[in-house]
Amino acid sequence: MFLPTTSAELKKLKWAKLDIILVTGDAYIDSPFIGVAVIGHVLLNAGFRVGIIAQPDWHTAADISRLGEPELFWGITGGCMDSMVANYTAIKKKRLSDDLTAGGKNNRRPDRALVVYANLIRQHFKNTKPLVLGGVEASLRRIAHYDFWSDSIRRSILFDTRADVLVYGMAEKAILELAQKLQNGRGIKDIRGTCYIDSQPPADYLKLPPYEKVVADKNAFTQMFNTFYQNNDPLTARGLFQPHGPRYLIHNPPQPHLTVEELDKIYALDFTRDVHPFYNATGKVKALDTIKFSINSHRGCFGECNFCSIGVHEGRTVISRSEKSIITEAQMLATLPDFKGYILDIGGGTANMYGIECNRKQTHGSCKSKRCLYPRICSNLKTDHSRQINLLRRLRLIEGIKKVFVASGIRYDLLLNDKKYCPSYMQELVKHHVSGQLKIAPEHTSGNILALMGKPAIESLLTFKNMFEKLSLASGHKQFLTYYFIAAHPGCTEQDMHALKSFTSRELKINPQQVQIFTPLPSTYSGLMYWTEFDPFTGKKIFVERDTAKKQKQKDIITEKEFRKIRELRSSLTLRRSARRM
Repeated sequence: MFLPTTSAELKKLKWAKLDIILVTGDAYIDSPFIGVAVIGHVLLNAGFRVGIIAQPDWHTAADISRLGEPELFWGITGGCMDSMVANYTAIKKKRLSDDLTAGGKNNRRPDRALVVYANLIRQHFKNTKPLVLGGVEASLRRIAHYDFWSDSIRRSILFDTRADVLVYGMAEKAILELAQKLQNGRGIKDIRGTCYIDSQPPADYLKLPPYEKVVADKNAFTQMFNTFYQNNDPLTARGLFQPHGPRYLIHNPPQPHLTVEELDKIYALDFTRDVHPFYNATGKVKALDTIKFSINSHRGCFGECNFCSIGVHEGRTVISRSEKSIITEAQMLATLPDFKGYILDIGGGTANMYGIECNRKQTHGSCKSKRCLYPRICSNLKTDHSRQINLLRRLRLIEGIKKVFVASGIRYDLLLNDKKYCPSYMQELVKHHVSGQLKIAPEHTSGNILALMGKPAIESLLTFKNMFEKLSLASGHKQFLTYYFIAAHPGCTEQDMHALKSFTSRELKINPQQVQIFTPLPSTYSGLMYWTEFDPFTGKKIFVERDTAKKQKQKDIITEKEFRKIRELRSSLTLRRSARRM
């Protein structure tokens, strides 16, 4: 069922008042891919009366007031993306379109949505119930952090919003515990997976450098970030605190990972997998086209790319759903009236991490001194793609399903490390599960840039490319690899981009189009590099391109726009000279 979003729906449900009201920066899509919908259904399933207000007009009281005031708390999220990422490109131009807004026009989400929504609630509900922040914007901004859009170190977002609690990560356990404790009148300061502000820090928590110090000292900021990053695993993390003036940000250790059974239960909840009619009336929500007939097979990512926020938000441990759970969801999708026979994606942050995880990590936590995949794949990680092979075969046998695509991208270095099942997986993938193009993300080809990104050496890319093309030819399918690259990552120069262009032309035989300019996300190592201009792993100074025009030039080098401009200019000059001679 849809969570109620209008007073008419409350009357229909015979709910006089709501326990919890969730406020989000996205249109309301009731889908297991949408965090606010998941949180809402988890709370609803536990017996709480939950409503949702999506993309409220922040200039008036009309939207924020239409469901009244909750009995327990307000839950606030910027949506599926950080609102500044959603609203601006990597060169700080305003985005005109928004796939998560009805009608597609980017005019319904405020900048710094958490701050705006929190102020909106307090403006119209004096001395109201607690304000609880959640979602990726809260998660990545929970401690003092570098903010690219203001080019400054900002305080924990708890201080800027004046909210009462922040739940971080995939917060089902934390939010449910919070709701139950508030309902029973119990204290909430001991809930794992939360942050709050207090006048005194817990005695046994680790101290992070104060906000005032990390603003002034980039070495202190690096020290702070390293301590923060190393204390994100629920099995090993200690509690943290950070002085902000006379008050303290208190950062409790993470909640335990969901078990497979707990994850399966979440995906079995009663999602409508559609846009709520209240929002659908104002236009199409484009994001639904991608997620409605897709299946999330797992959470987390042990890739730990330095520019990516998945590890900090979802976690570095992969939790895979059971095959039964996924099969049941696929069977349900096949019965929907608008299903055309195609599962558009089966995957997660990285599709082929399904069913793979380090046994030691699951009992002892993530290693602090090394990573699973970089600079080489750890011997403790038993790469075994047999579960995913079996899953894909079973999905193909479901009545009503014509094709199941793997569209969320794969780690080719992980696959090639699986000597036993790599050939079988590749044959299954190429023959049955590629929709014309398969996404892979080498991001760059220069060794020094790949090292700063935490990405594998380029040799594995060429090995994978040759295998994919050979199997595609043998299968008779005309299909291709789509390569994703990043320009202007810390350390990257125009010379590096010319080298990348040469490599893609010579070795990959392509003119890349899927190229994005690097965006320094809060609470990522690459964002740290951008601010400090140092490699945090070696201490060496690195070049960082900060000039917007030169960032664009790096992208233009590989997409050939720069060379087209030169050719057009030369052609124009030639025409002018010819005209003068005539």
